[in-house]
Amino acid sequence: MGHGDGRGRMVSSAGADDTGTRILHVDMDAFYAAVEVLDDPGLRGLPIIIGAPDGRSVVSSASYEARRYGVRSAMPVSQAIRLCPSARIVMPHFHRYQEVSRQVMAIFESFTPLVEPLSVDEAFLDVRGVRRLWGSPGVIARLVRERVADEVGITCSVGVAATKHVAKMASTIAKPDGMLVVPAARTLEFLSPRPVRAMWGVGPKAAEALEARGIRTIGDIRESSPEMLDRAVGSALSARLAQLARGEDARAVDTERVEKSIGHEETFEHDILDRPFLRAELLRLADRVAARLRRAQWEAATVSIKIRFDDFRTVNRSQTLSEPTAVGQRIGEAAQALFEQIDRRDPIRLVGVRAEKLQPAGGGGMGLWDDDEDWRRVEGAVDDAVARFGTATITRARHIGRGEGRGAAQHPRAHGVD
Repeated sequence: MGHGDGRGRMVSSAGADDTGTRILHVDMDAFYAAVEVLDDPGLRGLPIIIGAPDGRSVVSSASYEARRYGVRSAMPVSQAIRLCPSARIVMPHFHRYQEVSRQVMAIFESFTPLVEPLSVDEAFLDVRGVRRLWGSPGVIARLVRERVADEVGITCSVGVAATKHVAKMASTIAKPDGMLVVPAARTLEFLSPRPVRAMWGVGPKAAEALEARGIRTIGDIRESSPEMLDRAVGSALSARLAQLARGEDARAVDTERVEKSIGHEETFEHDILDRPFLRAELLRLADRVAARLRRAQWEAATVSIKIRFDDFRTVNRSQTLSEPTAVGQRIGEAAQALFEQIDRRDPIRLVGVRAEKLQPAGGGGMGLWDDDEDWRRVEGAVDDAVARFGTATITRARHIGRGEGRGAAQHPRAHGVD
């Protein structure tokens, strides 16, 4: 198993047996950090932490040089700096990462139309139908790696296997800058010694429950009774784990995969008690979520909020809407109503709003009376202004100056709509 920092790395030799394989999982190596090095070669070889240089932010990514000190994504930047005092802190540039991601995905699609992006830096490719054009799956994986390196200037790791689950595990073990091929006939041999935590979809709690019963490897799962697995993780997950442990994974590469949710969060510089301010923040985040929904031509059937208190306890609440929407006012009102249901009144360090259960815009039709007609028209005008003049052009009047003296990020100073 890989450790996220290159330790335990395994790769296949040139010409490795790829009999029975058809799935590639391609994963960029420390993608955000790699893009920053691409744009600033002076960072090459240095321990890099991608995140805001303050104690309240979290690590978005880290170079392998920093990971060897124990730095991991999602840990507080303050903790990462303690682990690696010599690290260079680099602010993230998400628009740049999206730009490079589009280049990489275009390379994948030049080999096969069956590409399923999982995120900006990884994707599954089904190459069984393009063997006559490019060669065997192992050959295609090598060509993909070469083109990403030559045309984009960054490295990737590739797992080649008969199933998505095994291909994803193989790419993780091959990191960084490697390729691991698992021929179909050796799938069980590959899986058996791997820890249960290496399985795609097994979280920390499930892993702890399995390990507490002496189930530490994938081979142990295969040898355990259904009753024992049910007691450890429940019947639904246990059946799925038993299948994966046997190398069974019928999931196809889904070229029409859509985002399951769209959300935004805000971590405050100082913990906040001011309830009206927090309500306004929820509305501001709802506006951002709604704008993304409209750009992607989606509507949300469910709204959820995330509230993290000063002691790091996190509360999540969700509500199904009477009808799907991409209107920020409607999403914001639902978020605020959920917020008022939370009894705890302690200081808050983070708030988030998320749109879930997405569906194509207009898919539910329009009633005889549209309660959101006025807001839909206003927000459409905002979208037009943003498209013409940029994201900092317009905001609600109530948000102007909200960041001053409250500990929140500074908001755009612009024309107000309320």
